[in-house]
Amino acid sequence: MSRPTVRAALMALLGTLVAATAVVVAAPTGSAAAVPTRIMALGDSITGSPGCWRATLWNRLQSTGYTNIDMVGTLPTQGCGVAHDGDNEGHGGYLATNIANQNQLVGWLSATLPDVVLMHLGTNDVWSNLPSSQILAAFSKLVDQMRASNPAMRILVAKIIPMNPSSCAECGARVVSFNNAIPSWAAGKTTAQSPITVVDQWTSFNTATDTYDGVHPNAAGDQKMSDRWYPPLTAALSGVTPSNPPSPSASPSPSAPPSPSASPSPSRPPSPSPSGNTGKSCSVTYVIIREWPGGFQGELRVTNNGTVPISGWSVRFTFPDGQVVTQSWNGQYTQSGAAVTVLNVSWNGLLSPGAGTSTGFLAGSAGVNGTPVPTCTAI
Repeated sequence: MSRPTVRAALMALLGTLVAATAVVVAAPTGSAAAVPTRIMALGDSITGSPGCWRATLWNRLQSTGYTNIDMVGTLPTQGCGVAHDGDNEGHGGYLATNIANQNQLVGWLSATLPDVVLMHLGTNDVWSNLPSSQILAAFSKLVDQMRASNPAMRILVAKIIPMNPSSCAECGARVVSFNNAIPSWAAGKTTAQSPITVVDQWTSFNTATDTYDGVHPNAAGDQKMSDRWYPPLTAALSGVTPSNPPSPSASPSPSAPPSPSASPSPSRPPSPSPSGNTGKSCSVTYVIIREWPGGFQGELRVTNNGTVPISGWSVRFTFPDGQVVTQSWNGQYTQSGAAVTVLNVSWNGLLSPGAGTSTGFLAGSAGVNGTPVPTCTAI
């Protein structure tokens, strides 16, 4: 072989090696680009117990090409009967004001590092008759904590779905008032680096057909919520901030009587309590909504089973295994040792014969979670 031929062969070999090296160097850049966008669904039981709108939304995203996403949260999936990425921060019974005041979001953010937050929060605050200004002040603190975690956080805040529970006739109007205050709050809090988009989950949502109890969505409601989240979420994933929708001004649709199909079974039959007032009587059922390692969510369902209206009620029970109430709503809870007393609050004490109400709580447990036997006293 002549020298020119050898030189040409060597140059060709060198070119091949350089090209191969370029491919090897470029590979890490491609891998870095494949890091999924982390999405946190933040809320209460409407988001997480089981919050099946998340499953519907995730599968729609997957089927339309948005596959490079990771739903994040410290809570795992809670069923729904369909495969999906179910990690979330939907804490049943939680109030936005408590999450903010107790700085609970900080730990959830540090554990999951989301890029996008979908927030449907405030239902329990409204139910507890907290003013919109107080709830939105909590929202501001939560947004500040999100931005401290990620300065470019994309935040989608819902106008919450309507409420019409049997125990709170005023809740529907309170939701309208709260939702009407959200757009101006969002406009004052949004930034170019970390935009806030208001997602209208209220309009066209009917508590009679889209919930099973006037508060929590059924399958039809889950589909509506998913449909409302999808456009602004895909826009956020594409780096586009959509315009905010107008505020509702009408009252929410009335709800049909509760007919839950996925409600937990009572852990004990109702326990009637005698009352010293003729014709006045009430019963109470203790229900465990869900459990997790070290804690659980419980509910007391109080019914006026007497023949005359009652103006108030109290429930007493004793925990058998050292359980401790850590948070409560729709009732005034006091605990001394294992003994717990619950009094009605101003909006759920007056009950006509046959009418009922409910109050809930979160509690810590040390592995064993025996069921107490509550008694109810009518006032």
